[in-house]
Amino acid sequence: MNVQTVLSGREVAEFADGATGHLTIDLSALGRNYAKLSSLVAPARAAAVVKADAYGLGVERVAPVLYDKGCRHFFVAQFTEAVKLRPLLAKDAQIFVLNGLQPGDEMACADRGIVPVLNSLRQWQRWSAIAKYRQRTLPAVLQFDTGMSRLGVPPEECAALAAELSSQSNVEILFIMSHLASADEAGSDQNDTQLAEMNRVAEKFPGFDICFANSGGIFLGKRYHGVLARAGIALYGGVPTVGERNPMEPVVSLEVAVVQTRTVPAGAKVGYAGTHVTQKEARLATIAAGYADGLPRSLSGRGAVYCVGTRLPIVGRVSMDSITVDTTALPEGTLSLGSFVEVIGPHQTLDDLARDAGTISYEILTSLGDRYVRHYR
Repeated sequence: MNVQTVLSGREVAEFADGATGHLTIDLSALGRNYAKLSSLVAPARAAAVVKADAYGLGVERVAPVLYDKGCRHFFVAQFTEAVKLRPLLAKDAQIFVLNGLQPGDEMACADRGIVPVLNSLRQWQRWSAIAKYRQRTLPAVLQFDTGMSRLGVPPEECAALAAELSSQSNVEILFIMSHLASADEAGSDQNDTQLAEMNRVAEKFPGFDICFANSGGIFLGKRYHGVLARAGIALYGGVPTVGERNPMEPVVSLEVAVVQTRTVPAGAKVGYAGTHVTQKEARLATIAAGYADGLPRSLSGRGAVYCVGTRLPIVGRVSMDSITVDTTALPEGTLSLGSFVEVIGPHQTLDDLARDAGTISYEILTSLGDRYVRHYR
C-alpha cells in the first residue's frame, strides 16, 4: 500500500511538518498591551520586564516589538540575560539587572553599559569600587526592601548606605525602587504598608525618583506609579488583578495534537497507577504534551482541553509527554490521529489553565517547552 492511499493530499502536506503542538504568540496584541499600560501610567513611563526569555515567549522576538512601541527601559533578572538582550536593542534602551551583580560581573557590566539594581550595601560597595577604578561615573539603581524580605537593601543597612552616598559621587543613582508583594490583590493591606515604607525610604534618600509599581501596582492607582512602572505579566496577557476582569489582550494560544484515540469499556483504568477508572464505556484521546511541555502534573483529574467549544476533561495522571482526555462528549470520529485540541485559547485562558493546575500564569508561561512549533504573528 503506497502512502497516497493512506493519506489525503492535505495530510501529505502536513506530514513533513509533523508538529505535535503549535504555540502562537501574538506580537500585535503584546504591542497593544504595552500601549495600554503606558497610557495608564502616563505621565510616568512604562518599562518592560523581559526576564526568563520574556516569560518564555522569546526575548529576541518580544523585546524589539516593545522597543518599536516606545519602550526604552527593560528589566531582566540576571546579568547573563542582559548580555543576550543588549545587542537586540538600540543604544538608547536601558537594561536593568534586578538581581544585581554576582562578584566578577562588574567589569563586564560597566563595559556593556548595563545598569545593575543594587540590593545590598555589599553590591553598592563593589560597584562604587569599579567606578573609582575606572575613574568614571557609573549608573545604578538602588532597591530597598519595603516588607517582602526578598531583595533590596534591608532597613539595618540604610544608614550606612546613606553615609556612603554622601561621601562619594562615582555612582549616578537613576532612581530608587522596591517591589510590591501583593499588588495582584487590590484589597491587601500589605500594599498600603509597603507604599508607606517606600515613602519613608524616599525621605531618607531625598532627591531620587521612585520606581515602584509592577503589573498589579499599575492598577492600584497613581500613588504607586512613581516615574517608572515595571510591566510584566500584564504585557503577556496575564490577569494583573486577581478576581477582576482581565483588561489585557491574550498573547498566547496553544494547540496540541492527538496521537491516539480509543474506546474503552466501563471499569478501564487510565494512566499511571490507574488513578482514573471509567464508570461506563468511554472514548479517550491521548495528546502529545505533558509536564515536560509546561502542562503540570497537578492538572491530573482537574484540568481540561477543548474541541469546538466542548470541554474534554483530563483523566488519569498527566505524564511527561502525554495527557489522556475523555472525548465522549464529542460526536464519534470528531478526533483522530493528527487532530488538534485547544489548551490555551478562546475557551480556556492562560489563567484558567493556571487555576486548574493550582499555580499562576507566570509558571505556565515560563514552563512552555521548546517542543512546540512557535508561530509569531
